[in-house]
Amino acid sequence: MSSLNAGNGAQSLPSLRTMFRLQWEATQDAYVLLYPEGMVKLNPSAGEILARCDGTRELDDIIDELEDLFGASNLAADVYRFIDHARQRGWLD
Repeated sequence: MSSLNAGNGAQSLPSLRTMFRLQWEATQDAYVLLYPEGMVKLNPSAGEILARCDGTRELDDIIDELEDLFGASNLAADVYRFIDHARQRGWLD
């Protein structure tokens, strides 16, 4: 089980670090994560996850929104895994 499930309130409200900016790029037809050294083009699911990481949503609420958006269930493990990856990359607080 991920450390995100440990009940730490700060970790359950993910937010982008201030040096990063997420935006939709029509020319890329994708979300991109911009930072001083460059840009990361995100796949659709990563973009949708990060778009909800604004520091105001609980991780469980983000998962519920994504399951509704994609018409899927049991996305929690995948979302936790991506959030862990994004934190390791330094994208999220």
